Amino acid sequence: MKDLEKYDLCIIGAGPAGYAAAMRAVDFGKRVLLIEKDKIGGAGLYNGALSSKTLWEVSQKVKSINETIVSVGRSRFEISWEEVQKTVKEALFERKIQYSSHIKLLENRTKKLFHYEKGIGSFIDNTTIFIDKGNGKTKEIHADYTIIATGSKPRKLPNTDVDEKIIMTSNGIDHIHDYPKSLVIVGAGVIGCEYATIFSNFGKTKVYLIDRADHILPFEDEDISSMVEGNLEKHGVTIHHSSKLERLEVVDGEVEYELSYEDGRREVIRVEKALLSIGRELNVSGLNMGNAGVKMSQRGRHIGDVDTKTNVSNIFAVGDATGKIALVNMGELEGRQAVEKIFGKKTTPLSYDNISTIMFLEPEVASVGLNEKQCAERGLEVKVVKINFSCIARAIAMRKTQGFFKIIVTNDNEMKVLGMRAIGEHASSAIQAVALLIKTGESIKLLANLVHPHPSIIEGIQECVRMLMNESVFKSSIFKDDLKAYSCVSGVCTPLQSLISNPDSEVENTFDFTES
Repeated sequence: MKDLEKYDLCIIGAGPAGYAAAMRAVDFGKRVLLIEKDKIGGAGLYNGALSSKTLWEVSQKVKSINETIVSVGRSRFEISWEEVQKTVKEALFERKIQYSSHIKLLENRTKKLFHYEKGIGSFIDNTTIFIDKGNGKTKEIHADYTIIATGSKPRKLPNTDVDEKIIMTSNGIDHIHDYPKSLVIVGAGVIGCEYATIFSNFGKTKVYLIDRADHILPFEDEDISSMVEGNLEKHGVTIHHSSKLERLEVVDGEVEYELSYEDGRREVIRVEKALLSIGRELNVSGLNMGNAGVKMSQRGRHIGDVDTKTNVSNIFAVGDATGKIALVNMGELEGRQAVEKIFGKKTTPLSYDNISTIMFLEPEVASVGLNEKQCAERGLEVKVVKINFSCIARAIAMRKTQGFFKIIVTNDNEMKVLGMRAIGEHASSAIQAVALLIKTGESIKLLANLVHPHPSIIEGIQECVRMLMNESVFKSSIFKDDLKAYSCVSGVCTPLQSLISNPDSEVENTFDFTES
């Protein structure tokens, strides 16, 4: 029998989930091996969150500058793609240096604990890992526990040649050499809409967006998707609603695609480049999970059983491999959760109820908990309050009054928070207090008497809460277009009655809303 190096924990994959798991295991004083075949940081750093969001930030600045100077008769501000890429590369370099220097220093200072190997990890059995280091170099190690954190890759269309130069996924779009003159984006989910926003902001690319549904972001409430959709179209994006992609292929060095519609129409359009944004699939090829007895889900979409566990007691799965929420922050939480279950004997399951998300659109969208559509699907009775940014002093000062806050609570006197949606400037900074209330199960009333900084966007949240309590500064029965307060029961939504509309109401009954 071989005399193998022994580790308490082996982690295959050094993206956000795997990296977080390794660092949490170091906290427990365990001997840890982290294996990565490509780049530390994974898609959360490269061809993903950081790169695309840096692009979005640059594009937003360009759009804002042009909105200001064009309105006073000046020529549009121009920025070369080379300059854009330079900014993206600088951002990636900063983060890459943080990861790599941290690993090297950690290895030096904890030589008996943390170890890093560049190579491809795979299972020989449930405790033995084979590492292919390239150039004919290999090794085997023993691990008491293993965490699979191999992430995911962009899904491709069948029978379509994706060369990452003309027909691309998110792996290729960041490496183009100039603004495309025209671009078709297949898929109107979050990533597709984000890239449509980015390229339309720059104003150098004619963007087409293929949407199988009758509106973009089909998982969101209509008031969110309609605002984003309107802004995309305002900036020149053509959205092919309720369309079916019949073919997409390279013809004479360009992309030709054909669409069909329910009414029998067909349309053929030629553009310079195409971006596929149709979801992601697991990176599990070559893992040889069968050698360890690890099973995939019936539909083959994820590994894992419950709360990061797999069907094999000493093997866990985190990040995109779980098939749950494919986000950097969620992957990190899952990585930490797995380690705490292994070494800290943690029994409390990870909660997905208060996950905060952000969509980099125009304007940005932030969310936590349930939206109205999900509440209706579950048959929940709710109260909903909504305030437009036009009633928030900070938004007025910024001249950014497009957007709103929407808070959904239980339709009872406790008014526990079920969810929140924010769309507009600073949206992502506004939802954390509500996320905390969802986690703790506390009533929304706790926010009513907090002293919020003035002027700030988050004052709008306080006004939403006051509307629920019938104590708002502006009354929804007066500013009906900008302030809304209603209850939804059995699919029927009616305005919440206020003291203004019912002057005989008693103050003691402020929380006892009746339906008008």
